[in-house]
Amino acid sequence: MARLDSTRLLSRLVAMMTAVLVVAALYLAKVVFLPLAFAILFAFLLAPLVSSLQRIRLPRVLSVVLVIAGSAAILGSAGWLAGSQLIQMASDLPKYQANIDSKLSLVHDEGNTPFSRAEAEVERLADGLGQIGSKTDATNGAPGSATGSQQQPVPVREVPSSNRRLYQMGGILDPVITAFLTVVFTFFVLLHREDLRDRLIRLTGRGHVNVTTLALMDAGARISRYFRLQLAVNVTYGAIVVLALYLIGVPHFLLFGAVASILRFIPYVGAPIAALLPTIFAFAVFQGWRQGLLVLAVFFCLEVITANYAEPHLYGKQTGLSALAVLVAAAFWTLIWGPVGLVLSVPLTVCLVVMGRHVPNFEFLTVMLGDQPPIPPSAQLFQRLLAREEREAGEILDLYMEGHTLAQLYDDVVIPALTMAEQNRHQQDLTEDSERFIYRTLRDLILDVGDREPETNSEEQKLHASSTRILCVPTRDDADEIVGIMLTQLLQAGGLKADLIPVERDSQLGAIAEAAQPDIVFLSGLSPFARGRSRRVYNTLRSRYPHLRIMIGLWNYRDDPVQAAKQISRSEVSEAATSLAEAVTQVNAAVAELVAIQSIR
Repeated sequence: MARLDSTRLLSRLVAMMTAVLVVAALYLAKVVFLPLAFAILFAFLLAPLVSSLQRIRLPRVLSVVLVIAGSAAILGSAGWLAGSQLIQMASDLPKYQANIDSKLSLVHDEGNTPFSRAEAEVERLADGLGQIGSKTDATNGAPGSATGSQQQPVPVREVPSSNRRLYQMGGILDPVITAFLTVVFTFFVLLHREDLRDRLIRLTGRGHVNVTTLALMDAGARISRYFRLQLAVNVTYGAIVVLALYLIGVPHFLLFGAVASILRFIPYVGAPIAALLPTIFAFAVFQGWRQGLLVLAVFFCLEVITANYAEPHLYGKQTGLSALAVLVAAAFWTLIWGPVGLVLSVPLTVCLVVMGRHVPNFEFLTVMLGDQPPIPPSAQLFQRLLAREEREAGEILDLYMEGHTLAQLYDDVVIPALTMAEQNRHQQDLTEDSERFIYRTLRDLILDVGDREPETNSEEQKLHASSTRILCVPTRDDADEIVGIMLTQLLQAGGLKADLIPVERDSQLGAIAEAAQPDIVFLSGLSPFARGRSRRVYNTLRSRYPHLRIMIGLWNYRDDPVQAAKQISRSEVSEAATSLAEAVTQVNAAVAELVAIQSIR
């Protein structure tokens, strides 16, 4: 055990050191990794176009050149149009100088307004602090004071240095170099994409060909769909902005719409920046404040609808990322690569999640960043019950019911949660208060959910089954009774007459069965703790009622149900039901058989 613990500790240290080295390499070598990341993403987008050109018999090199040249021409034309519009807008600004000055004068109005009074108070406080500081300098004989030596101010002239010029040139050259490397990398990735894929498969090992291929296909499909949907959403967003600004009367509305479409590719900060420019321009152009406020309202409403309704429904299943993962990824990649990393944050994180989904060693990435629940709904329900959060437990059931039937809810969520509770109870990990709360809350939630289930049988089926009576008998404790309640609900929803014997009346089983005269008795036992008790109850009923039809339910039973049924009933029952769906099917078959026998008689 000590050697195993040391091995685990060593593997975790190696993983942490590897992660630190990878992050350091991404940060220090971003000049290379940044254009490479852009090239891979552009390759995902442009590969279908290259394949289309190849299908019409064009060579691979010519297809790649045409696609890259066409994309560069489109981007260059858009940039040229945007630049010309910006120049035109800048040349129009002097026309609105008088309007700008009048609005600035309103902001700095010295009248008796709350803002002007606060500004005057701040200025008065600053003057007072300045007078105190001058008195202190005079007392200490500070230079420039009455008692200190008089010094003349020394004129300062800024001399530009060669280092500063190099720094400014570097700021211009960096994006140019990044763009050039991106084009070069994109060309070679598109030209040799099959060879690069084969080399990646070779690095992962020949035994992982299937996993690597599935991961590459999954990542490529997700990123391509994400970019296509993002492009459609942002183009629609820009078109709405153009229409709204045109109706308001804002000049250069085409420019503002195009800028809004482009800036929305930058998460979180793109939309506010896109709204800032037309809002300021509207305040500068128009005499009043109404048009500027309308522009601001248009961007606010459009962003609320797009970010909270359109994008979650369109992007959610395509990216597989949780909302928190998108935020953390944006912060991480921005820290590593700056503002450009913000643009790449979602696609790069999608690649990490896909890798975690297909490679077991990186499963933690999917758990931390993916949109799938980290624990199944049954475990969530049990945890909420342990925490005594009744409302949240009900929300889990309601959410699961939106896409599933009542039987699926019981079999997939409630019964596994009950099994966890029973295991903890038998291990004495539950207090009596927690045990009572869990069973009472589950009983109330089940009664509430079961009342919403409509009857599924037709009137003719209910007429044939009305003469058949079914009695559900819990074999051990409250957990068996709760599952019996669920089975009774499902049978009643099917139009059958089904009743349940409470656990506290278990000792009166013989008298109750004598009075009810059931046609079928169904034993309800939650596996694996109710098997022995089911055998005793079965023997009791069989000795008293030799011809009674007895059926067995061992809920959530993982072993062979046929063998278990034979051991309990001494080979009289052919199979035990392990889920409520199976139990309903078996009961319906038994009822149909009894109805057929009664009709013959």
